[in-house]
Amino acid sequence: MKKLVIAAMVYTALGLAGGLLFREATKSAGPNGEAFTGHTELAVVHTHLLVLGLLVMLIVLALDKLFALSGSKVFGWFFWVYNAGLVVTVTMMVIIGFRQIDKPELVDTPAALAGIAGLGHILLTAALVLFFVSLYPAVTKGEKPAVAREIG
Repeated sequence: MKKLVIAAMVYTALGLAGGLLFREATKSAGPNGEAFTGHTELAVVHTHLLVLGLLVMLIVLALDKLFALSGSKVFGWFFWVYNAGLVVTVTMMVIIGFRQIDKPELVDTPAALAGIAGLGHILLTAALVLFFVSLYPAVTKGEKPAVAREIG
Protein backbone atom coordinates (compact mmCIF):
# COMPACT_ATOMS: atom_id res chain seq x y z
CA MET A 1 0.00 0.00 0.00
CA LYS A 2 2.89 2.35 0.69
CA LYS A 3 3.93 2.15 -3.00
CA LEU A 4 0.45 3.25 -4.05
CA VAL A 5 0.53 6.32 -1.79
CA ILE A 6 4.01 7.27 -2.97
CA ALA A 7 2.98 6.81 -6.62
CA ALA A 8 -0.10 9.00 -6.06
CA MET A 9 2.05 11.73 -4.53
CA VAL A 10 4.59 11.56 -7.35
CA TYR A 11 1.86 11.73 -10.00
CA THR A 12 0.34 14.72 -8.21
CA ALA A 13 3.64 16.59 -8.36
CA LEU A 14 4.23 15.56 -11.99
CA GLY A 15 0.68 16.52 -12.97
CA LEU A 16 1.05 19.97 -11.47
CA ALA A 17 4.46 20.35 -13.11
CA GLY A 18 2.90 19.26 -16.42
CA GLY A 19 0.39 22.09 -16.22
CA LEU A 20 3.16 24.56 -15.48
CA LEU A 21 5.24 23.14 -18.33
CA PHE A 22 2.38 23.66 -20.79
CA ARG A 23 1.80 27.22 -19.60
CA GLU A 24 5.43 28.22 -19.75
CA ALA A 25 6.28 26.37 -22.98
CA THR A 26 3.45 28.03 -24.89
CA LYS A 27 3.71 31.49 -23.33
CA SER A 28 6.09 32.93 -25.92
CA ALA A 29 6.49 30.09 -28.44
CA GLY A 30 4.34 31.63 -31.18
CA PRO A 31 5.65 33.66 -34.10
CA ASN A 32 7.20 36.98 -33.02
CA GLY A 33 7.25 35.85 -29.37
CA GLU A 34 3.50 35.89 -28.72
CA ALA A 35 1.66 33.00 -27.08
CA PHE A 36 1.40 29.74 -29.02
CA THR A 37 -2.24 29.16 -30.02
CA GLY A 38 -2.03 25.90 -31.98
CA HIS A 39 -2.71 22.35 -30.85
CA THR A 40 -0.12 20.61 -28.69
CA GLU A 41 -0.17 17.40 -26.69
CA LEU A 42 1.34 19.37 -23.80
CA ALA A 43 -2.15 20.73 -23.13
CA VAL A 44 -3.32 17.37 -21.77
CA VAL A 45 -0.18 16.06 -20.07
CA HIS A 46 -1.28 17.39 -16.68
CA THR A 47 -4.74 15.86 -17.08
CA HIS A 48 -3.33 12.45 -17.98
CA LEU A 49 -0.97 12.49 -15.01
CA LEU A 50 -3.62 13.61 -12.54
CA VAL A 51 -6.33 11.24 -13.73
CA LEU A 52 -4.34 8.16 -14.81
CA GLY A 53 -1.73 8.68 -12.11
CA LEU A 54 -3.19 10.31 -9.01
CA LEU A 55 -6.85 9.27 -9.24
CA VAL A 56 -6.24 5.72 -10.44
CA MET A 57 -3.66 5.15 -7.71
CA LEU A 58 -6.08 6.45 -5.06
CA ILE A 59 -8.89 4.21 -6.35
CA VAL A 60 -6.56 1.21 -6.41
CA LEU A 61 -5.40 2.12 -2.89
CA ALA A 62 -9.01 2.07 -1.66
CA LEU A 63 -9.65 -1.27 -3.36
CA ASP A 64 -6.42 -2.66 -1.90
CA LYS A 65 -7.51 -1.58 1.56
CA LEU A 66 -10.87 -3.30 1.04
CA PHE A 67 -9.71 -6.51 -0.61
CA ALA A 68 -5.98 -6.83 0.30
CA LEU A 69 -4.97 -6.96 -3.37
CA SER A 70 -1.31 -6.10 -2.86
CA GLY A 71 -0.65 -9.54 -1.41
CA SER A 72 -0.92 -11.18 -4.83
CA LYS A 73 1.93 -11.53 -7.35
CA VAL A 74 -0.41 -10.42 -10.13
CA PHE A 75 -1.00 -7.15 -8.31
CA GLY A 76 2.74 -6.46 -8.20
CA TRP A 77 2.91 -7.01 -11.96
CA PHE A 78 -0.05 -4.68 -12.42
CA PHE A 79 1.63 -1.90 -10.43
CA TRP A 80 4.93 -1.95 -12.34
CA VAL A 81 3.46 -2.51 -15.81
CA TYR A 82 0.88 0.25 -15.25
CA ASN A 83 3.51 2.74 -14.10
CA ALA A 84 5.82 1.86 -16.99
CA GLY A 85 2.94 2.32 -19.44
CA LEU A 86 1.96 5.67 -17.98
CA VAL A 87 5.55 6.94 -17.98
CA VAL A 88 6.06 5.89 -21.62
CA THR A 89 2.74 7.42 -22.68
CA VAL A 90 3.30 10.75 -20.93
CA THR A 91 6.92 10.97 -22.05
CA MET A 92 5.82 10.58 -25.66
CA MET A 93 3.11 13.20 -25.15
CA VAL A 94 5.76 15.65 -23.95
CA ILE A 95 8.10 14.87 -26.86
CA ILE A 96 5.31 15.12 -29.43
CA GLY A 97 3.98 18.27 -27.72
CA PHE A 98 7.29 20.08 -27.95
CA ARG A 99 7.60 18.98 -31.56
CA GLN A 100 4.16 20.48 -32.27
CA ILE A 101 5.19 23.79 -30.71
CA ASP A 102 8.56 23.85 -32.47
CA LYS A 103 7.20 22.96 -35.92
CA PRO A 104 3.41 23.59 -36.01
CA GLU A 105 3.39 23.19 -39.79
CA LEU A 106 4.17 19.47 -39.37
CA VAL A 107 0.79 17.81 -39.02
CA ASP A 108 1.71 14.14 -38.83
CA THR A 109 3.52 12.46 -35.98
CA PRO A 110 6.39 10.26 -37.19
CA ALA A 111 5.62 6.55 -37.13
CA ALA A 112 8.39 5.83 -34.62
CA LEU A 113 6.98 8.31 -32.08
CA ALA A 114 3.43 7.08 -32.64
CA GLY A 115 4.63 3.49 -32.24
CA ILE A 116 6.33 4.18 -28.93
CA ALA A 117 3.24 6.05 -27.70
CA GLY A 118 1.18 3.05 -28.78
CA LEU A 119 3.48 0.78 -26.78
CA GLY A 120 2.71 2.88 -23.70
CA HIS A 121 -1.01 2.41 -24.31
CA ILE A 122 -0.51 -1.34 -24.80
CA LEU A 123 1.29 -1.52 -21.46
CA LEU A 124 -1.56 0.38 -19.78
CA THR A 125 -4.08 -2.03 -21.29
CA ALA A 126 -2.08 -5.08 -20.18
CA ALA A 127 -1.80 -3.59 -16.69
CA LEU A 128 -5.56 -3.09 -16.46
CA VAL A 129 -6.07 -6.74 -17.44
CA LEU A 130 -3.64 -7.73 -14.67
CA PHE A 131 -5.51 -5.50 -12.24
CA PHE A 132 -8.83 -7.19 -12.96
CA VAL A 133 -7.15 -10.60 -12.76
CA SER A 134 -6.12 -9.73 -9.19
CA LEU A 135 -9.39 -7.96 -8.31
CA TYR A 136 -11.93 -10.50 -9.55
CA PRO A 137 -11.03 -13.40 -7.22
CA ALA A 138 -10.76 -11.05 -4.25
CA VAL A 139 -14.24 -9.65 -4.90
CA THR A 140 -15.98 -12.90 -5.79
CA LYS A 141 -14.75 -15.17 -3.03
CA GLY A 142 -17.24 -15.49 -0.20
CA GLU A 143 -15.18 -13.75 2.49
CA LYS A 144 -15.85 -10.31 3.91
CA PRO A 145 -13.49 -7.57 2.67
CA ALA A 146 -10.35 -6.99 4.75
CA VAL A 147 -11.76 -3.80 6.28
CA ALA A 148 -14.96 -5.58 7.36
CA ARG A 149 -12.88 -8.32 9.02
CA GLU A 150 -10.95 -5.70 11.01
CA ILE A 151 -14.14 -3.98 12.20
CA GLY A 152 -15.65 -7.23 13.32
